Amino acid sequence: MQVDLYSGALFINQALKWDIYGSMVALLALTALFTVTGGLAAVIYTDTLQLFIMLGGASFVMVKAFQEVGGYEALQYRYMQAVPKLTYENTSCGLPRDDSWIMLRHPVNSDLPWPAFLLGQTPASIWYWCADQMMIQRALAAKSLSHAKGATVFASYVKILPFFIIILPGMISRALFPDDVACVLPEECMRACGSKSSCYNSAYPRLVVGIMPAGLKGIMLAVMLAALMSDLTSIFNSTSAMFTLDLWPRLRPKAKTRELLIVGKLFVVVLVAVSVAWVPIIEEIQGGQLFIYIQKVGAYLAPPIAAVYLAAILWKRMNEKGAFWALMVGLFVGLIRMVLDFSHPPPSCKEDEYRPLVIRLNFMYFAMILFWITILTAVVVSLFTEPPENFRELTTELWNYNDQNIFSYPPIHTQIRIQIQIQIVY
Repeated sequence: MQVDLYSGALFINQALKWDIYGSMVALLALTALFTVTGGLAAVIYTDTLQLFIMLGGASFVMVKAFQEVGGYEALQYRYMQAVPKLTYENTSCGLPRDDSWIMLRHPVNSDLPWPAFLLGQTPASIWYWCADQMMIQRALAAKSLSHAKGATVFASYVKILPFFIIILPGMISRALFPDDVACVLPEECMRACGSKSSCYNSAYPRLVVGIMPAGLKGIMLAVMLAALMSDLTSIFNSTSAMFTLDLWPRLRPKAKTRELLIVGKLFVVVLVAVSVAWVPIIEEIQGGQLFIYIQKVGAYLAPPIAAVYLAAILWKRMNEKGAFWALMVGLFVGLIRMVLDFSHPPPSCKEDEYRPLVIRLNFMYFAMILFWITILTAVVVSLFTEPPENFRELTTELWNYNDQNIFSYPPIHTQIRIQIQIQIVY
């Protein structure tokens, strides 16, 4: 939520020169209005409409950007030459990385080692696509199992587009505006985007403001706000649903439906307040690269969830205590690394490395290690405690699905519906 708010405020700041916090308040007010008044149905319909707006607007920016830079080959050349005029002397500050055009990068001496990406990003992806509340909520809201499957496949294809409509335009932005996007000196960065660390976060809005005609700038502002509101409304709705249905009934078991509705809407207001309060912290710890910040938080918190999810599906002996203590150990280890990482920011380009090895270890390598720590904890605790009762395996374990021939047709929809109802009861 906080990253969405901050990035949205940055775009508004670049486009309209509004104050960062004023932009966030306006964005939050509009988003909360959608969520509180409409619920899940309004969020889904709004997201569906905004998807096509986002794809259309981003595609237009991509085409316009390639026209400005002179094509793909010209981008490759101009990107490597995109160095700001004002920088520190006798340093590599402001120079593009030599491996900027290499996807599978060196396993040790790179910012994104390829083994770390394949083995460390996978747990975060499993969590997001298989266990994240926003994804699950939409799959369960589908009309049928076939609709849920089709929507998931469609979403996976759409996920290919960001490379073309986001990453490459971002690189074009640096090639066209190196003094702004690739600034090094703090005073230059403050002039360009209002941040002392860097202006990488403002690459896309700087591109839109710099190459789009006046009328289309407004359209793209609407596109960016649609993208941010789509994500925010999903988060608000999912989080309030979890709090209302999973936590509040434990405090008030006899709460009626009207009370749950009011509590859900009030909880959105609490989320808004927490989001605004957290933004100054993000400004300090994200180091001018929101995308890396997002990936780090996912690497520190998501692997335990993915590990328990896979273990519960693939291993019959997994029990509740094993899942609980595996999640607790994984959360504890992940939080320790996250605190150490954000309290010891990486040195600037003109400084020597001072951090201990445990912090210098790439965050995706850490995600891989954390995943297996969680698996090991789940196995050990499960083996030293009582096995789960047979009836608890009915709806959670993959091999039982195969034994029951649940993937056969036509009874599949009935069986799935019965199993979901059993899971809801538990």
